[in-house]
Amino acid sequence: MDDLYPPIQPHESGLLDVGDGNKIYWEVSGNPGGKPAVVVHGGPGTGIVPMSRSHFDPDAYRIVLFDQRGAGRSVPHINSPDADLSVNTTWHLVADMERLRAHLGIERWLVFGGSWGATLALAYAEAHPGRVSELVLRGVFTARRGELDWIYNGGAAQLFPEHWEDYLAPVAPDRRDDPLAAYIDLIEHPDRQVRERAAIAWSGWEGAIVSLMLQPKFHEDYTEPEFALTFARLALHYFRHQAWLEEGQLIRDAGKLAGIPGRIVQGRYDAVCPPSTAYELHRAWPGSHLTLVNGAGHAVADPGMMGQLREATDEFR
Repeated sequence: MDDLYPPIQPHESGLLDVGDGNKIYWEVSGNPGGKPAVVVHGGPGTGIVPMSRSHFDPDAYRIVLFDQRGAGRSVPHINSPDADLSVNTTWHLVADMERLRAHLGIERWLVFGGSWGATLALAYAEAHPGRVSELVLRGVFTARRGELDWIYNGGAAQLFPEHWEDYLAPVAPDRRDDPLAAYIDLIEHPDRQVRERAAIAWSGWEGAIVSLMLQPKFHEDYTEPEFALTFARLALHYFRHQAWLEEGQLIRDAGKLAGIPGRIVQGRYDAVCPPSTAYELHRAWPGSHLTLVNGAGHAVADPGMMGQLREATDEFR
């Protein structure tokens, strides 16, 4: 972990009312007078990861983390009976980020996100380019149909056949031509046992393929029932709607990022979000810099990833 700055604790936190009955949890750490940076967590549904603070020099940055709607300490939680999924979309989250920026009195901030966090970071930056000083992305995902099919409908199965078999276990044989569609139904099943079994298999699949080398701790964390239920339900809610994005929208509109300095850090062997997407984004985004990290998969802890991310945040401090 030598590529991370030492762990720090937030010195300010709160719940921000963003409307629609939702309040998002936020926290600030680092230098109160430093350069603002916001971390957009992955998922959807995983919530704040405290380690994210350590990607930034705490003497140089004012580091903002927040839990997206339905996740972490934001309320209502996705598994609460009063959670309204109709007001939990990509564009609600983009608006929430703007409300949080204004609430904290920030004019512009560096936006940092990985995986789903990269998707939301791109959507935000393309909607509000004047509010983004720099953009640092890892494990780029843009929610195109081909990307979803790769992860959830058999592409990555070619690399991880034994884990794919576990993923398919809850899916009826006549639904296995489109497991993603089957899981969308399973995660909303009225029987909690059915939902939980499906959520654990869904989440466990990603835990098995997230790192270049299988990490038992990742698989254990991803299959913890409460985490899995939150992660699977929110992710499937987003993916059934292709994240409320037109096909190819984020790469099509990457020209809007012209003038925003950007670093893309991508594992060469990322099986969750293959490097071709990051490469396409780099080609479409004027002035971006792409680093393909040999020996790394999707996980931020894979060899070389944290060092490249620290290099990026150090460059922009």
